Amino acid sequence: MTAKSITETAKAHADAVKKRSEVAKARALEFKKKQPKIVKEFSDFINQGNIVDLAVGVIIGGAFGKIVTALVNYIIMPIVGMIIGGVDFTDLSITIPNWLGDGAGVKLQYGNFLQAVVDFLIVAFCIFLFVKFINRFKLEQKQAEEPAGPTDNEKIIDLLEDIKKNTKK
Repeated sequence: MTAKSITETAKAHADAVKKRSEVAKARALEFKKKQPKIVKEFSDFINQGNIVDLAVGVIIGGAFGKIVTALVNYIIMPIVGMIIGGVDFTDLSITIPNWLGDGAGVKLQYGNFLQAVVDFLIVAFCIFLFVKFINRFKLEQKQAEEPAGPTDNEKIIDLLEDIKKNTKK
């Protein structure tokens, strides 16, 4: 085989690969056109990267929730219970008797609800602090990007030029 025939064979192979690629792209485009609108919108949504951001947020939120729950259950609530006289919030409940006479009454465990409220307040406060920190960071970054206003000397020169223009008239 000569160098010329090898070059021609390689070129023919490259052309064939290019043609197959174009055919595959055309088929994909044709398939995409036939898709229902909802499938296209879903595909666009996934390809934007929003789904990855959402997944990361959910995972971090779950881990953060576990940390806050542990903080509330094992650090804050025992201290609060000690302050109010050794009461464990999880044990707080009310039993409503069964007025129909069939079986036992219903136990409403409002202590668990109070603990969930404390969990929520701590999470909300932490998110508030985080958003406040991010907003402050964005504001500082925006101020750093904005061009500084004219200096005092520039303002004086502009004022003098304005006076000079107005006095010539």
